Amino acid sequence: MHPHLHTKTNRGCEEVMTALDECHAQGFIHKLFGGCNSIKTQVNKCLRAERLERTAKNREVAKQKREKTLAMFKEIDDNT
Repeated sequence: MHPHLHTKTNRGCEEVMTALDECHAQGFIHKLFGGCNSIKTQVNKCLRAERLERTAKNREVAKQKREKTLAMFKEIDDNT
């Protein structure tokens, strides 16, 4: 399973997601016999890459916030 496809966080995968939508529009039998499997794999790889990029950015932001918080606590401890 994958998340909702056409969202603001998935802009980098728009081309592949559109291709998957077009493939799905070809009908149930086409999907049933694996006609869309390769495109779905590409979508999954693209979404994973975007998620990993997003988590790396979030981790860096959290690290900076943590350092700032620790610096404030150190300043408070030094002044008391």
